[in-house]
Amino acid sequence: MHQLQVKIITPGGLIYSGLAKMVVAPASEGTVGILPHHAPLFTRLEAGEIKIKTEDKETLFAITGGFMDVNPEGTVTILTDSAQRSEEIDEKAAAAARERAEKLLADREKLSERDFALAEASLRKALLELKVAKKRKVKNSPA
Repeated sequence: MHQLQVKIITPGGLIYSGLAKMVVAPASEGTVGILPHHAPLFTRLEAGEIKIKTEDKETLFAITGGFMDVNPEGTVTILTDSAQRSEEIDEKAAAAARERAEKLLADREKLSERDFALAEASLRKALLELKVAKKRKVKNSPA
């Protein structure tokens, strides 16, 4: 069976490397699914969730955007500023970050344009982390 070679790279280094049968990513024009023998593709990624499906499991990552390259040899390279595995997300810390950002944004008139943008980005990241962590819980809960 053909598989994809997947790499997720952040400024801190290689976060993930492995074989997969499918990758689902939040491309700028909508969610894309990459299977073996996919046409070459280079696209911008939005903040969202990366799903890497292997024969026996699905791994979720929360990313803050970036770029994805699919080459003709079946290598998928994702470059992003931040990628966090769903099982490594600290839900309490994400919830606290969400609360801090919401409080800052509530007093918008007191914030500089830069501080507003930083608080807004922090809120988006916290909400994304909470969403990905919740999906992991739902997926792993007994039926």
